[in-house]
Amino acid sequence: MKYKELGVSGIEVSVIGLGCWSFGGGAYWGPQSQRDVDNVVAAAIERGVNFFDTAEVYNDGESERSLGLALKGRRDKVVLASKISTAHAGEVRKYLEQSLSRLGTDYLDLYILHWPINAAAIAHFAGGQKVEPPRVADVFHQFEALRKEGLIRSIGLSNFGVRQMAEVLATGVRADSNQLPYNIVSRAIETEITPYCVAHQIAVIGSVGLQQGLLTGKYAKPGDVPPPQAHSRHFAQKRGGKESRHFEEGAEQELFEAVDCVKAISAETELSCAQISLAWILQKPFMTSTLAGCRNLAQLDANLSAADASLSDGIMARIDAASLPVWKKLGDSADYYENRAKSRIF
Repeated sequence: MKYKELGVSGIEVSVIGLGCWSFGGGAYWGPQSQRDVDNVVAAAIERGVNFFDTAEVYNDGESERSLGLALKGRRDKVVLASKISTAHAGEVRKYLEQSLSRLGTDYLDLYILHWPINAAAIAHFAGGQKVEPPRVADVFHQFEALRKEGLIRSIGLSNFGVRQMAEVLATGVRADSNQLPYNIVSRAIETEITPYCVAHQIAVIGSVGLQQGLLTGKYAKPGDVPPPQAHSRHFAQKRGGKESRHFEEGAEQELFEAVDCVKAISAETELSCAQISLAWILQKPFMTSTLAGCRNLAQLDANLSAADASLSDGIMARIDAASLPVWKKLGDSADYYENRAKSRIF
């Protein structure tokens, strides 16, 4: 396993981190066995994974509880990250303490604001209620106070665009990372966001590295994808059912042509679609770490083997070319769940 520094924090994270959204079970992912979680976490640590990412909103806090149980006796071996909902940004200490309690720890290595501070993001997490956004400076000075107390070691952002990162930097508070959706079919951050992060020494952490299972190659056509995993702008509005709110036509033909390219490369090599998809991400020079969800040991083995995989320049170019039509169709909005005219990332 390779490791890279989170910005200039001095904290090193494995280039593949464990995304823990499914832990604890729930309506989005379905039931999740705690025994499987325990086994996955133990095996991941043994194989060099030290970066574990969760959030207070994942399964209504059950992800944090489940991860905390699995980390008992192993806390000192990991870099533990969780996120605070933007709806709670005015009371950072209160919600940090709740996360710490669920996780069974007295500090976080990385505490992340889940979405930027804007009315659209807050309304989404507040169930549509109109909540007056707090001042960016007030929020990040709360983060900084908790860092100085030792309750958190590093401050992170999630889903922040260039203007939003600039607002944070203007407060004088150091943010060491920005977690963003990035994979073969979600490349919008390459236009402006990753160059800004590199220029300001903000580590880029990729989320949804396998596009919620799509890039494992397990779906043959759009209709095979379960509605909860098909409510992004990649898919037609109708595909995601009540979860969809983007009202765009999607890029389904282009999407599955890109997946077919990955499948073809898999057939030509000894690599699985998941290995190829994650290796492609890791070979991008601006990436610090990518998060991959694992529900069992088989999925963990498949994902971690990507850390040792190497794609030739020719294969990288083939994938880049195959994914461009998706990027062109969806545009440069990195918010893949809202209509691009209402993007929460700017």
